[in-house]
Formats: sequence, C-alpha cells, structure tokens
Amino acid sequence: MNIALWVAQGLLALAFGMAGMMKAGQSKEKLTASKNMEWAKDFSPTSLKVIGILEVLAAIGLIAPMLTGILPWLTPLAAVGLILTMIGATLTHLRRNETQGAITNVVLLLIAAFVAYGRFMGA
Repeated sequence: MNIALWVAQGLLALAFGMAGMMKAGQSKEKLTASKNMEWAKDFSPTSLKVIGILEVLAAIGLIAPMLTGILPWLTPLAAVGLILTMIGATLTHLRRNETQGAITNVVLLLIAAFVAYGRFMGA
C-alpha cells in the first residue's frame, strides 16, 4: 500500500507541479491560446497565478513532508487541498460543457482521495 501511495503522490506532484508552474509563469493570453486552457478565459490573471502557486505548493506538500519526516501530516492535507481544487475545476469544465476536462479532473480527484485516505489512515 505504501508503494502505491508513493506512486500516486509522485504522479500527482508531477502533474500539479508542471501545471502550476505553467499557470503561475505564463500570461493569461498565452494560457488561453492553448485549446486545453480555454477555461482560463473565465478567470482573472491574478486568479490564474494564485491557482498555479497553490498547485505548486500542493505538489511540494505531497512529497516533501513524507520524504523528510518533517510534519508528515501535511501530505494528506495537501491531497485534500487538491480534492477541493479538482471539485472546482470539474464544476468549471461542466459549466463550459467540456466533458473531457471534467473527466480528467475527476480522475485526478480520485487519485488525490486515495492519497488523502491512505495517508490519514497511516499507510
């Protein structure tokens, strides 16, 4: 179980770390030019930067506390933060009739829920 949780944490950290750096480091215009990021038109540039920074922090929170043994209870909290983020992202995609984006978000939400549950239960 521990190995499965580490794999899930690593995949989530990679996905959200990269996505967060992209949102935090690129202009709204550059983000919305991508077909997969049309949803960003609904948000202010500041909101996009905040979302990106929070995703990067969550990626760090999924790995660093458990890896170092310093405040390891932060890892499941980072996963819970991603669950909440994915609920909002799913609702955004559903409102925009972007089914594929919503499905992707639900998959990420389920992986984050697996990590949160597994780490809260002490695995």
